Amino acid sequence: MLYATLKTIHLLAIIVWLGGMAFALFFLRPAAASLEPAVRLPLLHDVFGRFFKAILAISLITLFTGLWMIGNVARAAVEGGGSFTMPLDWKVMSTLGVLMILIFGHVRFALYKRCDKAVQAKDWAATGAVMEKIRLWVLVNLALGVVIVAFTLLN
Repeated sequence: MLYATLKTIHLLAIIVWLGGMAFALFFLRPAAASLEPAVRLPLLHDVFGRFFKAILAISLITLFTGLWMIGNVARAAVEGGGSFTMPLDWKVMSTLGVLMILIFGHVRFALYKRCDKAVQAKDWAATGAVMEKIRLWVLVNLALGVVIVAFTLLN
C-alpha cells in the first residue's frame, strides 16, 4: 500500500510539473504577449515565482518518492535472495529526472534571481532577455519530461 501511495504521489507531482510547464509555454506566455512589457513582465515574474516555489517542493517530492521506490524494490530483491538490476526505463527515468531537477535549479536559483533583480529595477529589456532564457530552459525540461513519460510507457 505504501508503494502504491508513493507511486501515485510521484505521478501526480510529474503531472503538475509537466502540465505547469506546458501551460506557461503554450497558453500563458502567448496570451500575455499582447500586454505592454511593464505589465506583461511583472505578471510573468509573479506567476513564475509562484510556480517555481511549487516546483521546488514537487521536484524534491519526485526525487524522494522515486528513490524510495527504487530502493524498496532493490531491498526486496536482495532480501528475497536475488539480485537487483535496475530496468532500462528506470535508468532513463532516473537520469533524465535528475537532469530536469538540475535544470530547474539553474532556472530557479540563477535565472529567476536575475529576473527578480531586473523586475525590481524595472529594466524591461533585461527582464525580457532573462525571461527568454527561462523559456528556453523550461522548453528543454518539458521535452525531457515528455521523453521520460513516452520512454517509460512504451518500454
